[in-house]
Amino acid sequence: MASDAGPSRRRSGEFDEPGNGADAERNTERLPPVQPDDEPAGGRRFVATARVEEFPDIPAEELAGLRGTPTPPPLGPVRVLPLEEEPSALVSQYLFPTERYRGEWKRHWIHLVPQLAIGTAATFALGYVAGFLARYTVSGLTTVAILVWLGVMGWVGWQVADWFYDRFILTNKRVMVVAGLITRRVAMMPLLRVTDMKYEQSPMGRLFNYGTFVLESAGQEQALREVKHLPNPNELYLRVVEEMYEPQAVEARLSQTPDDVKADDGS
Repeated sequence: MASDAGPSRRRSGEFDEPGNGADAERNTERLPPVQPDDEPAGGRRFVATARVEEFPDIPAEELAGLRGTPTPPPLGPVRVLPLEEEPSALVSQYLFPTERYRGEWKRHWIHLVPQLAIGTAATFALGYVAGFLARYTVSGLTTVAILVWLGVMGWVGWQVADWFYDRFILTNKRVMVVAGLITRRVAMMPLLRVTDMKYEQSPMGRLFNYGTFVLESAGQEQALREVKHLPNPNELYLRVVEEMYEPQAVEARLSQTPDDVKADDGS
């Protein structure tokens, strides 16, 4: 009776031995050739089915950036140094409450080269004089030479301290220069009165990235006209010009929070 009811149920992936009839033909068509070593005992075969995954069709334009295509450089000025949020204690005393602070800069270290050269020359001269006087055992002149050297080195240290407190300051209303360690000098020019501004770079300035700023104000003599040895002159020039001609854009950029920047980038 069981043989009349039709072929018995088979488990998935399991087939009987090939025989005569339609079942044998179907099994022969569906089963790949099996090597003798792979045939298990008992006459049963197990066929492993591979799972085929379909990958999404990605346009070639989206893959262009992954094939070594160089990314174009960002447009606009490249900021070498970040904008300071708060002025230093030296500068804050010269700003009034409604003034927006934009940054302060010390002069380039090249400003100290003459002073450091004098200190180095004085040190070598002291060694030579001390060796020369030691041959004649003249102790008095050696003491004088040491005192002169100490005076020169004291002057060099004074110049370094004066350089440290020398600042070029930019706000939304004016540019200023604060200089002097004991005798303080403060010079300023309103941005509204600046009719022309340029910076100059010598070959040495281009090599070490410093320049001289020249500000003109309607052909009049002013306290602040030439500022030498300012670092990163291209960046500083762009900041001053942007503050003169696009103050609203500067305010909008500086008022952005990190979340606003991410939203603008679409991230």
